[in-house]
Amino acid sequence: MGCRRIEECFNGLREREEKGLIVYLAAGDPDLETTALLVQAAVEAGADMVEVGIPFSDPVADGPVIQGAYARALARGVKVAQILEMCADVRQRVQVPLILMSYYNPIFRYGPGGFTRDAAAAGVDGLIVPDLPLEECGELLRHADSRGLALVPLVAPTTTEARLAAIADVARGFVYCVSVTGVTGAREEIPPDLENFMLRVRRHVRLPCAVGFGIAGPFQARRVAPYCDAVVVGSALVAMAAGVPVGEREALARRVELFVCEIKEALRQFWGGLEVAGV
Repeated sequence: MGCRRIEECFNGLREREEKGLIVYLAAGDPDLETTALLVQAAVEAGADMVEVGIPFSDPVADGPVIQGAYARALARGVKVAQILEMCADVRQRVQVPLILMSYYNPIFRYGPGGFTRDAAAAGVDGLIVPDLPLEECGELLRHADSRGLALVPLVAPTTTEARLAAIADVARGFVYCVSVTGVTGAREEIPPDLENFMLRVRRHVRLPCAVGFGIAGPFQARRVAPYCDAVVVGSALVAMAAGVPVGEREALARRVELFVCEIKEALRQFWGGLEVAGV
């Protein structure tokens, strides 16, 4: 069901002439119960997909906000198996695609076969592994394919034409386009060369494209929307959850719901995109 649910999500967005919103939350910060509550709040506010980040001690692609969230979650002893249990619980209440974003070390330690088996059983639809290069993704890709999970690749402005073509051949679900060189984190402006980057991607990729890294709110989401099928918002949401005590879970959920609703409304007001010769 995994890849199919992602495909159906993007098909629905096209039918409604709507850009998608993918939200990212760091699992276990401030705790897993709150993460589950925030997933549901984000979906109820209009999120089309949810990425759940698995904490790791050396998150090389992430900026200070997500690094801090991972450190706090690991200090509380959050485990991969507990995150999968949370996903299974959330799946009973939400129908949107759930994507796990994990560095490869936790997957390797769990075992790629067992990890994909348990992720699929928990209702997960896809995986994003930012530090797994194309040349080394074969084993995980085979296991993911066998379980109906989409292994979603990342591409960046520095990705060459030849590599874009090679990545397109193994991409599943959608392609995650990193809008900037560097790490995750909310930014005020979008990169001036984003249009050229996405034109290059579109020449090779036939799957939907999502743009992430640096989307701080509705203004940036709307600016990015012409160049992609979906926008990813992460650090801004993770920052909201940082240090929130248990007694303020409901208030946090309301803030997240309002923020997600504002971004989704900005995306609903926009339709259109890049025209690429020959596509």
